[in-house]
Amino acid sequence: MTWGCIVIEVRNLSKTFTLHTQGGVSYTVLKDISFQVNPGECLVLNGPSGAGKSTLLRALYANYKIDQGDIVIQHNDKKINIAIEEPRSILNLRRTTIGYVSQFLRVIPRVSAIDVVCEPLMQLGIEREEAYQRAHNMLTRLNIPERLFSLAPATFSGGEKQRINIARGFLSDYPCLLLDEPTASLDAENRQVVIDLIQEAKAKSSVIVGIFHDAEVREAVATNFLNMSSLDYAA
Repeated sequence: MTWGCIVIEVRNLSKTFTLHTQGGVSYTVLKDISFQVNPGECLVLNGPSGAGKSTLLRALYANYKIDQGDIVIQHNDKKINIAIEEPRSILNLRRTTIGYVSQFLRVIPRVSAIDVVCEPLMQLGIEREEAYQRAHNMLTRLNIPERLFSLAPATFSGGEKQRINIARGFLSDYPCLLLDEPTASLDAENRQVVIDLIQEAKAKSSVIVGIFHDAEVREAVATNFLNMSSLDYAA
């Protein structure tokens, strides 16, 4: 399936944090950020630690409320401004349109790895047997041993947890993917699998915004770069 009409457009986005436990000190993380990502593109966020890369990804996923600006996603001829949408609309958007692969796996204890991975498919109404088969194939592709499929991932290694995150994010074939250092804990073989998954998503016209500290991965997947500098504004 291809997603030819998905576009992310960010206009004049700014985000300031106020530290209420430290005397109300405020600092600006994002200031007047604007960009657009078109179908089949991977926008890589570049910049030093503290430049706001992860904050920007969380804003795109509506985990952070922005102070000003617009985050517009176009899907099937409908434009949705994440900055002003109601929570119910955001939840629906996450089910059908936007996937997010974070650096850390957060799951309900005692839920098996394969259930964690196939949950988004089940929410879309995919039959259990098909969802499990697709999850099985993706976990196998990411070199997760089959003996781990039925185990809860809380005790997995860092690299195994990261691959569970990646499997979950890529399995649903989201038209838009947000990737926060998806290869940080992976060896060379599994990094290449992730590169291949990203290239396949781009070929389907998915829109991707990501952070990649691994230069080899970054250069392999990037279509465009957004260079971000650390801000140091205090009020």
